[in-house]
Amino acid sequence: MGELGYTLKVFRRIGMLKPVLPHRLVGAALQLAKWGPGLPSGVNAAARRFPHQLAIIDDAGEITWSELADQINQLTQGLKDRGVEPGDSIALLSRNHRYMVMAMVAIMQAGGRVLLLNTMASRSQLGELAKRESARPVILDQEFLQVGADVDHDDLVLAWTDDDAPADLPTIAGMIKGQPTTSHPKPSRSGQIIIFTSGTTGLPKGARREEPKDLKPLIAFFGAIPYRGNSTVVLAAPLFHSWGLINFGFGLSTAPTYVLRRRFDAAQVLQDIEEREARVLVVVPLMMQRLVDVDPAVIKKADVSTLEITASSGSALAGDLANHYMDLFTDSVYNFYGATETGWVTIASPTDLREAPGTAGTPPFRTFVKILSPDGTELPQGETGVIHVGNDMPFGGYTDGNTKDFIDGLMSTGDLGHFDENGRLFVSGRDDDMVVVGGENVFPRELEDSLIDHPDISDVVVTGIDDQKFGQALAAYVVVKDGASVTEADLVAYAREHLPRFAVPRKVKFLDELPRNPTGKVMKRELPALD
Repeated sequence: MGELGYTLKVFRRIGMLKPVLPHRLVGAALQLAKWGPGLPSGVNAAARRFPHQLAIIDDAGEITWSELADQINQLTQGLKDRGVEPGDSIALLSRNHRYMVMAMVAIMQAGGRVLLLNTMASRSQLGELAKRESARPVILDQEFLQVGADVDHDDLVLAWTDDDAPADLPTIAGMIKGQPTTSHPKPSRSGQIIIFTSGTTGLPKGARREEPKDLKPLIAFFGAIPYRGNSTVVLAAPLFHSWGLINFGFGLSTAPTYVLRRRFDAAQVLQDIEEREARVLVVVPLMMQRLVDVDPAVIKKADVSTLEITASSGSALAGDLANHYMDLFTDSVYNFYGATETGWVTIASPTDLREAPGTAGTPPFRTFVKILSPDGTELPQGETGVIHVGNDMPFGGYTDGNTKDFIDGLMSTGDLGHFDENGRLFVSGRDDDMVVVGGENVFPRELEDSLIDHPDISDVVVTGIDDQKFGQALAAYVVVKDGASVTEADLVAYAREHLPRFAVPRKVKFLDELPRNPTGKVMKRELPALD
């Protein structure tokens, strides 16, 4: 099938070629022509095509696409009245809900730069970042007011508020009242989104995410993850993270109904899927683990038969989690391997994960992946080297002026991996995570994948430590399931039975929980010292 035929097939499935009333189709086309690919065109086109369809279901209730577009236009005017001009930076610290969506799109309609902050940002980080980036205003949920304590009080705007919201601070809900719902002209500078890292010390690093210049990235994404038009999408992954954001942004072209919750609750997710007959669930792997761990009686009672896609990314899938999840629910896991900087690299389908557990999948449409040696030579199938990628998702560099390493137009992911005989990619780990144990190259993930399958273990992370005898060794931080009992000697014996001797942990430390950020990644710098 040629590129045109492939494109038409994808467009037909996601509903872009679905018959609608002529005036609605013209209205949507005009929005795309006006704004170009991006959040403003996506929201406004959906509002023209399906004005009465629910756009968002959240903890505040329901809102249609036409209502959402109108309120975004009102907020855009409210921001302009506060002095926001094209090129200005506005920081956004928020959980998943309608006001976060409204803020992102309104800032872009005003031509501003959206600084998306991790909800684990500290007070000092937010204060220093707002100063460094000249962010005014700073929009945040009421629960983060203490995080914003070092920001000028006059620069604060509240997104989500509770009953006891301070009366002296403006709110998004208040800013839209009385404002016109008329559309806005395209600004002199296009809006931009900056995604900030979740570092635990120092200032987060901002990665500029350029808007696509055409629809090719959308074709690649939906060609690999088979969304359908007008589906209900339970978007549990945080919107401040690239994975949640890409599913929201690209998903707009399918005119879906998004279910957004401020906090992840596994039982609530199952309820939302059943009650709303959701076809898509967007998660990070930790959320999949939480769903697997739900009370078996609750799982048995839940009807999630409508679920066609469980789109996962953000961190590695541990052990046999994907297949365990699919055994309990539906064969629906599509695992996305990539990063904020690279966009996607590969995507694993349910078939890939069933046939080759642990694979990161294959490169999607118009994505080029090579395994290179340190000197830049391409390595043959089966040999491990640094993964490099090229695709149609442009990386705009970091806000400090730095960028990633490139070789012949391909960006380094910083990960090591190899392709198997079927063209499926396997990721060993970060190139700086490799541990040399008695001359053998070992990646912590190998031990992590083994221990997470132990019947008494609910969570685990493995790090490298210095070792007098072997130079380096592995140490495992382990969380035991409620009611279970296991010792260090038990886990060492288990590892010896399942792994080569150099992958057996030298030390094991038991914790009540691992320090994870909202996307599920373990904050290794916050792990306690070993005894």
